[in-house]
Amino acid sequence: MTEKTLVTWHEQSVKRPRGCVVWFTGLSGSGKSTVANCVDSMLYESNQRSFVLDGDNIRHGLNASLELLEPNHGLEFAKRFGLGFGPQDREENIRRIGCVADIFCSSGTITLTAFVSPYRSDRDRVRAMVIANGNDADFIEVFVDTPLEICEQRDPKGLYAKARAGELKGFTGIDAPYEPPSNPEVHLDGSAPVEQLAEQVIKYLESKNKLRK
Repeated sequence: MTEKTLVTWHEQSVKRPRGCVVWFTGLSGSGKSTVANCVDSMLYESNQRSFVLDGDNIRHGLNASLELLEPNHGLEFAKRFGLGFGPQDREENIRRIGCVADIFCSSGTITLTAFVSPYRSDRDRVRAMVIANGNDADFIEVFVDTPLEICEQRDPKGLYAKARAGELKGFTGIDAPYEPPSNPEVHLDGSAPVEQLAEQVIKYLESKNKLRK
């Protein structure tokens, strides 16, 4: 495509209080999704508006792979829009979900995202976008800091075993890098009980007045 696309931002008539984006990052098996869903349950029970955007679930639709897209859209379309796990595909994966998370945030939702998101620059770009549309308190980076050996022991999807056997290339933590946050808003010890970790996140949200009274 060489033609210039002409688009104009259309302001919405309803101005809602913004929610926030709570960005869980960490190795596969660190407990990101488990903690995010526990936080979601606690928020739901206290009548807060929240939603979890999970990395694996998003890969079934919005950020589907070539293999998932090809049957319904054809090979050319699937090659162009399908996402794998190479560096550029990971970048686009996070860019797309960052935009979706910001839309949820603008609707007043506490948006809980659980993505490995291994590259610091990708997470920082999402932070910059969310903050630009709101303020510094709208993006909350949560580092689920779980040692690689514990993640491998858990290995809930059997991915580490495949990576160690050479059956899975470019796997984060084995033969692809993970860049931990340098200064996350919330730093969780991933070996601690899930409920304890979720409470840490809830307390942070309370401290930033992100919960409705």
